[in-house]
Amino acid sequence: MTVTSTQARSAETATTVLDAVIIGAGISGMYMLHRLRALGLKARVYEAGTDVGGTWYWNRYPGARVDIESQEYSYSFSEELEREWKWSERYAAQPEILRYLNHVAERFDLRRDMVFNTRIASAHFDEASNTWQVATDTGEQITARFCIAATGCLSVPNEPRFEGQDRFTGPTYHTGRWPHEGVDFTGKRVAVIGTGSSAIQSIPQIAQQASEVYVFQRTPNYSVPAHNGPINPAVTEGWLASREENRQLQKVSRAGFIFSNPGGLLATQTGDNERREVFESRWAQGGFSVQSAFADIGVDPVANAMAAEFAADKIREIVKDPETAEKLVPKGYPFGAKRLCVDTGYYEVFNQDHVHLIDLRETPLTTITETGVETTEAGFEVDAIVFAIGFDAMTGALSKIDITGREGLSLTQAWAEGPKTYLGLMITGFPNFFTITGPGSPSVLSNMIVSIEQHVDWLTDLIGYMTGVGIALIEPTLESQNAWVDHVNEIAGHTLYTQANSWYLGANIPGKPRVFMPYIGGVGAYRELCTAVAANGYMGFKLRRA
Repeated sequence: MTVTSTQARSAETATTVLDAVIIGAGISGMYMLHRLRALGLKARVYEAGTDVGGTWYWNRYPGARVDIESQEYSYSFSEELEREWKWSERYAAQPEILRYLNHVAERFDLRRDMVFNTRIASAHFDEASNTWQVATDTGEQITARFCIAATGCLSVPNEPRFEGQDRFTGPTYHTGRWPHEGVDFTGKRVAVIGTGSSAIQSIPQIAQQASEVYVFQRTPNYSVPAHNGPINPAVTEGWLASREENRQLQKVSRAGFIFSNPGGLLATQTGDNERREVFESRWAQGGFSVQSAFADIGVDPVANAMAAEFAADKIREIVKDPETAEKLVPKGYPFGAKRLCVDTGYYEVFNQDHVHLIDLRETPLTTITETGVETTEAGFEVDAIVFAIGFDAMTGALSKIDITGREGLSLTQAWAEGPKTYLGLMITGFPNFFTITGPGSPSVLSNMIVSIEQHVDWLTDLIGYMTGVGIALIEPTLESQNAWVDHVNEIAGHTLYTQANSWYLGANIPGKPRVFMPYIGGVGAYRELCTAVAANGYMGFKLRRA
């Protein structure tokens, strides 16, 4: 049964002894627990929420749904699980994904080794015992050989920092902390601040209820249609009929889903008519397929400009008011350099008379008042405010925990100039501490479940190896970590991704070092590198016997 925080601290002087402590009960924490159990290890998951789900537990804003097709955004480790679960939509919505993850937790009896309503407050490496000394916010003390951060890449909301925000007398909401009981905006005047992915998904839903919607946009984002709907049974049958082949294709693909591999053509070497036909075909297909229409979109400014112009033409075609359309057209950064959004009816919503776009580049937001939002040009009285301003991505959750490694080195100190890891899996000076889909791995530039499974499987093999041959500690050498950081930066530098102030670089968080965090070399190539590291005796790591 589920371990409660009360039971966990029943004896205040007792220390819980584990082989592994896992931080977070999302997709990665659930699978990590399942794999460690198979090794016969005593592992336990600690989770701040009341149940499993991670991102899909916290993000319940209207319209929240996955941007990878449902059958591809699912666990692959169990064929029986895959055949028994039936998805209802091409792109599953948050409630369905959460039901799926609850089903997984029940099917594999995961909750009996999980503690909910509990945050990890600190994790300190003890050099005398070669163990991690972990403390929770409920007072539990834990000793574990391994500490595994399954904290997610998008789990800590970016906090609003607007002049006067505390004066507003109406309700405010953050898309990353949406009330679990939902919100009824019927007849309300609603301000939505931000136009990232959560805003693009939620605004059409909010507009169905609200009497007036004011969208405050600083930087427009590129968005492509999902063409969502009930899943075609033939698609499901075809996927399952070729399950092994499909799962292998995911593993070797660029971004962890089958349609992510770029087309063989170069946009710059394709005639105008043919290029337009390819773009139109990809737009009709929906989702991220537009971004991979041509092999040179992400690296050649000329090719990228062609994709950007096609997307701009689509916006102008959809949005009837030319002035509004032009404000929605992204400018000043390459197509796809900020995470491409996948929407249902986003641009179309601006054709509704009660939806208003306020361009904060033209008229900056000056303050929030008791009754609404003011810009340099006008005031807007509203009944509620929605902050759709994203997350402290990739490092935010770890920065909230007091983590120290050898010689009292804190993770904050180690990452003062930006996150540094080896393979996105480990950090020099922090033995036996692992980061699932950490900075320096494909993570947010990939189908997260594919990347999560690859990391968990690799770590399981490593821990099994260590246990089998009597290795007590592992950590990367400083040289290998530095070389990996240089490689991540070098690969990113060959692309156009670094030419946008995106959350990939931490640009949305004041004071956060500007470092391109994910590995852009591709899921398949990254997997080969990790496999080679293991095959060569865990090359780049220092291993110490017991």
